[in-house]
Amino acid sequence: MSDNVVALGTLSIGSKESLSAALASGGCSSTKSATGCGSKEKPEDMDPATWAKVKDHPCYSEEAHHYFARMHVSVAPACNIQCNYCNRKYDCSNESRPGVVSERLTPVEAARKVIAVANEVPQLSVLGIAGPGDSAYDWLKTKETFRLVTEQIPDIKLCLSSNGLALPDHLDELVEMNVDHVTITINMIDPEVGAQIYPWIFYNRKRIYGVEASRILHERQMEALDGLVARGILVKVNSVLIPGINDAHLLEVNKEVKRRGAFLHNIMPLISAPEHGTHFGLTGQRGPTAAELLAVQEACAGGANLMKHCRQCRADAVGLLGEDRGQDFTLDLVPEAPVYDGAARETYRDWVVAEREDRRAAAEAAQAATEALVAASSPKLLVAVTTQGGGRINQHFGHATEFQVFEVDATGVRFAFHRRCDNYCVDGGGAEDRLERVIATLDGIDTVLVAKIGDCPREGLAEAGITARDTWAHDYIETAVLALYREKMAQKQAQSA
Repeated sequence: MSDNVVALGTLSIGSKESLSAALASGGCSSTKSATGCGSKEKPEDMDPATWAKVKDHPCYSEEAHHYFARMHVSVAPACNIQCNYCNRKYDCSNESRPGVVSERLTPVEAARKVIAVANEVPQLSVLGIAGPGDSAYDWLKTKETFRLVTEQIPDIKLCLSSNGLALPDHLDELVEMNVDHVTITINMIDPEVGAQIYPWIFYNRKRIYGVEASRILHERQMEALDGLVARGILVKVNSVLIPGINDAHLLEVNKEVKRRGAFLHNIMPLISAPEHGTHFGLTGQRGPTAAELLAVQEACAGGANLMKHCRQCRADAVGLLGEDRGQDFTLDLVPEAPVYDGAARETYRDWVVAEREDRRAAAEAAQAATEALVAASSPKLLVAVTTQGGGRINQHFGHATEFQVFEVDATGVRFAFHRRCDNYCVDGGGAEDRLERVIATLDGIDTVLVAKIGDCPREGLAEAGITARDTWAHDYIETAVLALYREKMAQKQAQSA
């Protein structure tokens, strides 16, 4: 492993143990055997210009989300459609779902916060505007926010998310502003399906209902997707999986957005708890199970590249995916007139370059060892890990609020999915009821790799048939998972001999 250590204020980044302290705000990874969106080095079929846009973007690269952070600013509250799964509320700091924010900001306030975060979070690489309404409809606020921020931080990547209805009106402006990542939420390509999701849209100064509304929305979404792709802007398509309404239909959506040049397709589960006050939540429309979500994703194999590491962020999220430090940067906590200092971000990016090379070399060596010892026909295995950053197993079991699950076989390691849970440790002690929920979260997985674990939770997991291993604490995920795989396959071979 690399011995490089760089100082970022009070942050010390180095190999193994020092890395876990350095990246206390999150992250993780996959190998080059994964899909193009998550590969650790430039895929052979990706041009250098596209790779430059993708490699440090935590949403467009599964590998990058282990190193780089995003920040959403809630400057665009106005919206031009109604979705049956949406209820834009404020002051909901404990909710983690799209459309929710604790503060609505003016562009000036947003720029102030971005500068403050950039000074404190060297991992920050992306500024996004995802509402809480629609960033393309509330366009003047979106545009002014981007202008103010890029005057101070010209290297930050700019993203926006939109339902697509107003996007065609701003395509050339997006190019002029150097916005090179746009997310469009596309839940249907059939207006009959859309009418079950969208009660109305507001278009050309009037409210339109039913199938006609969905027909217009669909046409505008396709116009936006085509126009963005033609201008060299990368497009991620978000789709909300709604059982009984668009679950089967999303296969057609996937084929169509691939045909039109979308870079990624992110199929997300419907969030429909009644307490959120959405139409679907109040009428009993359920969200998909993990198995149903996985089945739709697998059915889309061969279509548009799928994003599987999405955390369905709030519209004011701050930090790496899987965490939210937004409450650390409310307006009352940030300086009135922060001055941007890019030294820490520049030093951090230099460190990431070296760390990525070291990690790639370690993964390649582990893969070569695996291919030499494991038969190509050996079965696949799912392995859960606890991580808080840098693609390493560097989190205590009791502190984990999610498990990242990797699929491994003789061909390599691939990120499969993540599962959220309540952390086991509360106020320094374990909670038995929480361990039961963690065990349920790990259903179907028999091994979890951790940096550390106490005897009580280790024994509780064992009783449920789950082995917790701290053998590879602070190692890279790929090398640890491949080492475990070689070990298990050797045991399997010995048992069958």
